[in-house]
Amino acid sequence: MAYPAKTDRGRILTAAIEQIEEQGLRGLSLRALAGSLGLTPNALYRYFADRSVLESALAGEVAGLLHLAMQRAVRKGASEQAIRSIARVYLDFARKRPKLYELLLLPCDMEGEQATPHQELWSFVLGHVTALTGAHQASEATIAFWAYLHGTAQLETIKVFGDPKPGKAFEYGLDAWLFAASATVGKTAKS
Repeated sequence: MAYPAKTDRGRILTAAIEQIEEQGLRGLSLRALAGSLGLTPNALYRYFADRSVLESALAGEVAGLLHLAMQRAVRKGASEQAIRSIARVYLDFARKRPKLYELLLLPCDMEGEQATPHQELWSFVLGHVTALTGAHQASEATIAFWAYLHGTAQLETIKVFGDPKPGKAFEYGLDAWLFAASATVGKTAKS
């Protein structure tokens, strides 16, 4: 007689994400995680070779959550509006789910566990930037956009701006990026 599995990969990841949202990545305990699932700690190794593989899988899950949130926020229409929606979702995610956001900052092995969700997220953002800038410098523009979003999120996290934050600073920076991206289109067309 076959016995049903007590858990699966998805349940482990869901429980780990819940634990991280409560205690942060440093508070992730494999023993506590296994206990919350009614498993022995060694049972986790059936699904994840070690903690770093689990963290990579979790980073991929979080990239997927951010990607889904961006997809929901972006409506068909103007490219500029899509970029604004993507930017707001990114910053909102970092603000409201900072302990999960931390997982996005782990080094990403593009050959390993987390590659596909990160690549899908990148491709989604790149596609919207390309629609705005054209293909010529879309990768560079996307990296600049991502750096702006990440930098803003990190500066807020370490409270460089204090409380309250400058109200219009994020929009000012986003307007500057959009202006530069639009200027790139004009230069590309002249080349």
